[in-house]
Amino acid sequence: MTYKILCSDLDGTLLTTKNDVSDVTIKEINRIKNHLKVILVSARMPKSMRYLQERLGIENLPIICYNGALVLDNDKQLFSTFISCKELQTIHKIAEEHTVKMGLYYMDEWYVPEDSERVQKEIYHTKAEPIFEDTKITLVNWEKRGVGAHKIMLMGTKQTTDAIFSVLTSTLGESLHFYRSNDTLIEVAPKTISKLSAIELLLQNETLEEVIAFGDNYNDIEMLTHVGCGVAVENGRTEVKAIAKHVTLKNTENGVAHFIKQNILI
Repeated sequence: MTYKILCSDLDGTLLTTKNDVSDVTIKEINRIKNHLKVILVSARMPKSMRYLQERLGIENLPIICYNGALVLDNDKQLFSTFISCKELQTIHKIAEEHTVKMGLYYMDEWYVPEDSERVQKEIYHTKAEPIFEDTKITLVNWEKRGVGAHKIMLMGTKQTTDAIFSVLTSTLGESLHFYRSNDTLIEVAPKTISKLSAIELLLQNETLEEVIAFGDNYNDIEMLTHVGCGVAVENGRTEVKAIAKHVTLKNTENGVAHFIKQNILI
C-alpha cells in the first residue's frame, strides 16, 4: 500500500522526550514529507503543537488539536466545537465537592485556579503558560464571550479522581467523553468528536485506507483501528497494542521513526 497521509499522536508516541522530537525523527519526517502529508494529532493546544511543526518542517500542514475538537490549517479554523458553559458549571460544582481542580482550554488560552506541581509539569511538557484565575471568574467571562472549553483537565489525587470519575460519567456521560490520562488526571472532551473524525475532515483525494497512524493511548484506539495502517508504540497501553496492525519500538527509542525507516520507502 502507498500511503498518502501520516498521522501521529505526540505525547508518548512521536515525542522522544517529554517535550521534543529527536533528530532521528526529524530526519525521517524530512525524508518523507514531500511524498506524504504529515499531520500532528494531539490533545494539546495549538501553541503546544506549532513549535513541533516547525522542528519537523511541516508548518504548512493542518494540525488536529484537543483530540479533534479544534482543527486548524495555519490560521484558518476548519472545525471547532466546545463544551458548553452549562456543562462546565455542572463539572465545576462536582469538582469542587471532591476538591479536584479544573484546567480549562479554549483555542490557545489555558486557565488554572492556582499553581501546582502538575501545572509546572504541563508548562514544561507543552511549552505553554497558563492564566492563573479563579475558575468561577473564568466561567463567567466565557459565558459573556459565548465560548466554552475545547478541553478540560481535572487534576486531583488518585482517590479524588477515582471518586469523581463515576459521578461525572453517570451525570454527563451521554454528551461528554471522560478518560484517565493517569491516576491523578481526567481529560474531558465533547463526545461528538475524535481524532478519527478530524482525520476524516481533512481527507481530500485520499481515503482512510491510505492513512498510516501512530498512537499509544486510549484516545488513539479509534484512529488506529480505522486507518489503513494503525501502529502502536511498545510503551502504549495493552488495549492499544491489541488492536494495532503493528507494534513498533518505544517512543524513547524513536519507535515512529524506526517504523517509517523500515516500511515507508520513497
